[in-house]
Amino acid sequence: MASATVDAPAGRLQVPGSMQQVLKLTRYQLREYIRSRRFVALAAIVLVIGAILTAVVAHFRGAVISTNLAYYGTFWGGGVVFVIVLAAVFFGGDAIAGEFQNKTGYFLMGLPMRRATVYVGKFIAAFVASVAMMLLFLAILVGNGAYYFGVNLLPWQIWLSLVLALLYLAAVLGATFLFSSLFKVSAYGFVLTALLFLIGFSLIQDVVTMLVKIEPWMIISYADSTIGEVFSTNVLWGLTGTVTQSTIGMGPHAVTTTTYTAGVGEGIVIMLVYLVVTAAAGLWLFEREEFT
Repeated sequence: MASATVDAPAGRLQVPGSMQQVLKLTRYQLREYIRSRRFVALAAIVLVIGAILTAVVAHFRGAVISTNLAYYGTFWGGGVVFVIVLAAVFFGGDAIAGEFQNKTGYFLMGLPMRRATVYVGKFIAAFVASVAMMLLFLAILVGNGAYYFGVNLLPWQIWLSLVLALLYLAAVLGATFLFSSLFKVSAYGFVLTALLFLIGFSLIQDVVTMLVKIEPWMIISYADSTIGEVFSTNVLWGLTGTVTQSTIGMGPHAVTTTTYTAGVGEGIVIMLVYLVVTAAAGLWLFEREEFT
């Protein structure tokens, strides 16, 4: 994987450069993912989700998908976030912790390579494996969309939304690798990532919005809404979001709710910050962990 090569003229061993090591490690790790049961299991889960969405769309066609923008905004914008979190848990939850838990780090760290190389290679492999699941989900939705609206009505927003989804995936993987570096038990990385991104961040966002009444720009779940918002006719492109207030009930029992919507530029900045901070923190922890 990172073996040295012989320089014939000089008769010396040459250690592959960092980029070569990253590519070799990425290929090795990606091959392990593809051959693993988790890859097949997650692909099966995505197919089941796609089958359920296909059945729902077929049954409630008129009420759910009046336009192609509404169709992709609803099912792609909402569904791909769930697929991304599942992929991050499956492929990134034990990426670093597994080296400690399974003792494989003793052999890997004995090779002439830096820990940053191992970290980056594993990150890229997890990213590529996760993208495969995203594209599988997208293929199912595009197939349904082509059936109901025609191939020529594929909206251009789908490509922008895909880019935003890829950025969100990288940010989620950054947090996943941070948790995996923080704990030496794989289960902790799995559970913490799933709880935070499926439940925790949404609850924190609701608390910040309803009780503190400020824009929850510090929470990444606030940024993922832009993946579906780009299909809206009044999408916000700037670095600031909008606030909408609505009143439920009448008289003294009326309750005013506040809803914040992130701008596309704002969402990109939030996801980039999460990616850089969490990935760097995870690498910092991994480089300082001792294999004892």
